[in-house]
Amino acid sequence: MASAEIDQLTQALARLPGLGPRSARRAVLHLLKKREAALTPLLRALGTVADKLATCGICGNVDTTDPCGICTDAKRDTRSLCVVEEVSDLWALDRSRLFPGKFHVLGGRLSALDGVRPEDLGIDTLIARVSGGDIDEVVLAMNATLEGQTTAHYLAERLESHPVRITQLAHGLPVGGELDYLDEGTLAQALRARRPVA
Repeated sequence: MASAEIDQLTQALARLPGLGPRSARRAVLHLLKKREAALTPLLRALGTVADKLATCGICGNVDTTDPCGICTDAKRDTRSLCVVEEVSDLWALDRSRLFPGKFHVLGGRLSALDGVRPEDLGIDTLIARVSGGDIDEVVLAMNATLEGQTTAHYLAERLESHPVRITQLAHGLPVGGELDYLDEGTLAQALRARRPVA
């Protein structure tokens, strides 16, 4: 039986995505066993991030500086802007190192069922950024869900009066995917997006 403090730590870790009670217990035991090598550096890192955590006033990214490292990176293409739903989407795309431009985080997606309206998202700040006239292309990188596609269509309508090229991520068959294992929505999108064989 662990002390109340250790149990509280386990419960806090169990609330993290991807960790259940059993995984949290294993993580706590590891941290306690490797106090100097794991627990102390983790506490230091958490304290530093907690003190410096900021939301970028330009793009909505979460970083330890405002503006964030992506917005202040002089090597980035300032003419291309990739719009994503959440910070996790930004981090996933940036990790790939395939998009050289800047980002804009909406902070969610339109959803009538959840009561998320356009004014609840960072759409007005996106329109203001595009209205500045320094952007040539806006990539709508919404998730391939009904709400994500609804958000993409809404954004496309809002941006059509601006002199920018509006593009969207391709959807369809994943590399290595077998038709037998794909859902109907993915197959339908792949058929709609078919193109001539080179």
